[in-house]
Amino acid sequence: MVHLLSNGSVLLLLIVTTSLLVDARPATFLQDFRITWSDSHIRQLDGGRTIQLILDRNSGCGFASKSKYLFGRVSMMIKLIPGDSAGTVTAFYMNSDTDQVRDELDFEFLGNRTGQPYSVQTNVYAHGKGDREQRVNLWFDPAADYHTYSIMWNHHQVVFSVDQIPIRVYKNNEAKGVPFPKFQPMGVYSTLWEADDWATRGGLEKINWSKAPFYAYYKDFDIEGCPVPGPRTCASNPSNWWEGSRFQQLDPVAASRYQWVRANHMVYDYCTDKHRYPNTPPECVA
Repeated sequence: MVHLLSNGSVLLLLIVTTSLLVDARPATFLQDFRITWSDSHIRQLDGGRTIQLILDRNSGCGFASKSKYLFGRVSMMIKLIPGDSAGTVTAFYMNSDTDQVRDELDFEFLGNRTGQPYSVQTNVYAHGKGDREQRVNLWFDPAADYHTYSIMWNHHQVVFSVDQIPIRVYKNNEAKGVPFPKFQPMGVYSTLWEADDWATRGGLEKINWSKAPFYAYYKDFDIEGCPVPGPRTCASNPSNWWEGSRFQQLDPVAASRYQWVRANHMVYDYCTDKHRYPNTPPECVA
């Protein structure tokens, strides 16, 4: 939500250069989002500051941001389905909602059998080209408490983070002929749905409907970015904090954490899948 504090000339200058952004703050659900699928399966709690998503035999559910954004950061705190969640997918993603040349940045949380690790799959679509999946086994129980999941997107890179620890970095490799999402604004979406044909062990583990209904919880909705429609100069403004030099690559601490995740918790990387890609994709070559 954009806040205009006065109409003085100095403030107007600031508005043109910086504040025509969505302010960083924990928002209530209805401030920034709308229900897109099965409103009977989304409940607002704590005055709209928390929502509960429900999956049962009748339906899953979903919601989306009211606006689209071109660059910035979006984050949410999520508590995933506890216990036997095999065959379910809880998704948090950005999508351009364009049919032919879709851009999309995905978090997909893949349900598990009780006692097995929860996997999160990330994927990047740029100019209609996807199939860039990576999977990481989370190093904590994401159903026991809330954790923060964020996507930071600028002209240089896309960074997927869990509790401020990077788990995926997709660099701008246009110089190598690799498309990068930078022209189309994207909305923020989330869904809870049945995907037992692929989600858990490649579809071998099916949903145990005797455990339904399944619940996932969201809170602390935080979007900072250039809204579209909005001022044309916002997305190209180098003064936006996410375009600063410290966000053009990982700093040493973040890089160390990222390497720790890759070394200890990554279970699939399209870059090393020779069956799918006999020739290593160019963005995977240092």
